[in-house]
Amino acid sequence: MARRYCYKDVLPFSGMVAAECINVGLNILFKASTLKGLSYYVFILYSSAIRTLVLLPFPLASIFRRFLGQLCGYKGIEFSSPTLASAISNLTPAWTYILAVIFRMENLALRSSITQVKIIGTLVSISGALVVVFYKGPTIISPSQSLSLSLHSPRGTSETKWVIETVVVFLYVLCTAIISAPVCLMAERNLHAWTLRPDVTLVTILYSGFFGSSMSIVIAWALHLKGPVYVSIFKPLSIVIAAAMGVIFLGDALYLGSLIGAIILSIGFYAVIWAKAKEELSLGSSPDDKTPFSNPTFFVLTI
Repeated sequence: MARRYCYKDVLPFSGMVAAECINVGLNILFKASTLKGLSYYVFILYSSAIRTLVLLPFPLASIFRRFLGQLCGYKGIEFSSPTLASAISNLTPAWTYILAVIFRMENLALRSSITQVKIIGTLVSISGALVVVFYKGPTIISPSQSLSLSLHSPRGTSETKWVIETVVVFLYVLCTAIISAPVCLMAERNLHAWTLRPDVTLVTILYSGFFGSSMSIVIAWALHLKGPVYVSIFKPLSIVIAAAMGVIFLGDALYLGSLIGAIILSIGFYAVIWAKAKEELSLGSSPDDKTPFSNPTFFVLTI
């Protein structure tokens, strides 16, 4: 009984917390590396190449983000902060619901309490994101007050199907590396930028290549075991982790606006997820079996 409880509850919980920590840790390292002069074009190409090598002998992973998404996402972190990136990524359920309504994948029944909660949650999420972006407020924790170590200085399948899936995933990652290569080489023409120094820049690329793959595996495993609704509730945790790591490792200041905005955004996030879960239950199916938010890539900044 205890062993089953550990496998069904403790391990998924620990795995999701670890996945969020790994995800935010990658953002922190990337930000620190850009401060050391790492080009994001160099980062994307090298990390994609390493992921390809990692998946060659062990082709087990979830779907990775598209190249353009990575390019835009990591560029945003370079000019902002990991905390902001983690906060904005929580808007995914809100945007997913808006697009689902536009493309008629969701019924907009305004008299339904579930639909009303979805709409309110979406508006609250967007409002929280706007607060994070446009309102700083007073400093709660400044770099001088922190312990800054600033770096400035799917379901079970048959064996045959499993082999096919893993080969497809490997080919996908390989194609990502091949497609990103000419774009990155043309965008970053400074040959010295492609020389990796044995410092935080090399650690960041290796971290992304190895742990980025393992993180996707953990999330896919949790999705299989507990379902997408369970996985999604851990997403706002990334804001807390990002804020803490930013203060400790990057020496970032923590502002009141970021805290208030993150709380508002998280409330809206959980409102949308709760409404979706209630909707699935009212339709007589488990919320872990069918939901628009079941894509594993929703939960990772693999931007």
